[in-house]
Amino acid sequence: MNTPSGPDRPVLTDRIALLRQRDRANRSGHADILHRIAADEIEDRLAEINRSFTRPAIVTGFSDPWAARFPQARVVADDPQLDLAPGAHDLVVHAMALHWADDPVGQIVQCARALREDGLFIAVCFGGQTLSGMRAALAQAEAEITGGLSPRVLPMGEIRDMGALLARAGLALPVADLLSQPASYRDLLHLARDLRAMGEGNALAARLRRPTRAAVFARAAAIMAEHHPDRDDPSRIGVTFDLVFLTGWSPSDTQPKPLRPGSAQTHLADALNEIRKKT
Repeated sequence: MNTPSGPDRPVLTDRIALLRQRDRANRSGHADILHRIAADEIEDRLAEINRSFTRPAIVTGFSDPWAARFPQARVVADDPQLDLAPGAHDLVVHAMALHWADDPVGQIVQCARALREDGLFIAVCFGGQTLSGMRAALAQAEAEITGGLSPRVLPMGEIRDMGALLARAGLALPVADLLSQPASYRDLLHLARDLRAMGEGNALAARLRRPTRAAVFARAAAIMAEHHPDRDDPSRIGVTFDLVFLTGWSPSDTQPKPLRPGSAQTHLADALNEIRKKT
């Protein structure tokens, strides 16, 4: 995930290739496996909030699974310029698309502007250690076979860096957390086919534009089998999909505020002494 914003930021994604992959995945119906998990988690988080949201919007590249789960929401594409009116919504969910954004801060800023005062923003996307084993295996194999490297797997943002995007976008009470989902595949080819079916294949702008030598994939498959066997079935390979959740609120005077430094009425030493007396 790239974090710079502005006219000189690097282009991460081949948008045409990404939309082509998503269209194929949407038609196959295979894209919603991890989307169902993400939507379940979003629903759980909303259930813990003592509030009813009446004007929700969802930003995503996969409209069908999210529209089916949240039929009352307005669903818009994750285009560089989001089709969201300022102050129109009390809830905006950015669903499984932020990891492909060339300007993730810009995406969150646009969502924040679309929120009413004290409105809620939630994003879920891939991050953390997602497919780290596959990334390492492909890099090692390509370096051994060809002596070079080419971009093959989307770079993933670390949870701390991704959480910082919320404050940069002007959202209050920012929280970032992670849900790790292990998965098992027969081999590297099985995993690659599944990623394409999910609409998460290689759509990097700097990707190799000619066929990769078969020896590279064969070597990467061998590395995966050796170093990343599935825990329950060593004849298969194991990978991890990390879903990062970002939560923030549109600023409001009604929200809790941190105390001013030095405004505490009780000294730490006094509090510790009271605890010792009770124990």
